[in-house]
Amino acid sequence: MIAPIVRDKAQLREIVTPWKRADEVVGVVPTMGALHDGHLSLVAAAKAVCDRVIVTIFVNPKQFNNPEDLANYPRTEEADGRKLERFGVDAIWVPDGDQMYPEGFATTVSVSGVTDCLCGTTRPGHFEGVATVVAKLFLQTQADKAFFGEKDYQQLQVVARMAADLDIPIQVIGCPTIREEDGLAMSSRNLLLSDRARVYASVLYEVMEDIAEALRGGATMSDVLPDALARLNKAGFTEVDYLELRTADGLDGLERADVPGRLFAAAWLAGVRLIDNIAV
Repeated sequence: MIAPIVRDKAQLREIVTPWKRADEVVGVVPTMGALHDGHLSLVAAAKAVCDRVIVTIFVNPKQFNNPEDLANYPRTEEADGRKLERFGVDAIWVPDGDQMYPEGFATTVSVSGVTDCLCGTTRPGHFEGVATVVAKLFLQTQADKAFFGEKDYQQLQVVARMAADLDIPIQVIGCPTIREEDGLAMSSRNLLLSDRARVYASVLYEVMEDIAEALRGGATMSDVLPDALARLNKAGFTEVDYLELRTADGLDGLERADVPGRLFAAAWLAGVRLIDNIAV
């Protein structure tokens, strides 16, 4: 089934209103396109529990703090539509910039606490852009459930906090990270890696798995960090934005894995910023 591609807010409202009147459960999968199996796993999760599913595709300029990064972000709308056909989604919401941020737009949604670390410090303004666009997508689609991948775990925490604090009547659902055969977390940014860089990209996950095993055995982050950074450097990673252990709930810093935590990493390989996280 080929879902209608909707580009106008009024048209989207016309489509969704009868669903809501019929008390159908509406799910939304927000994306920036360049869909891969990780995104499609979210669509499958939504289809399993919702009567109607909307996939959104919008490369949000407000969450990029680097204009070059925004310009280089993959845009594959036609291919994305083909990938969604087999899932039978009910609508694909593809607004342009004027639909999302019309002239005079002056509102920003900011979430404190869970944004004060990791990507919140290395990418200034990023999570304000995320929270603002996701709040708009929630309200535009009138969805009852929203599906996000745990690969962007901090983003998941930000979105859940925002929806709860603003009393948006939606359930935010986190879904497991989907990985390539060599362990690399699936990401649209992987398309930007050269063939050579792609070979070494999986070292990030390998290093993280080794750190997690050592932490489970009683090691501290101080014990394992020097060797981990050396291995990443040897594999060609030019800069590590962070490699940190934090609590799974609240993202407070940890030295030891003595409470449920997650190991977070962001590192640059051949000009591409890769992020990942695993439970510890």
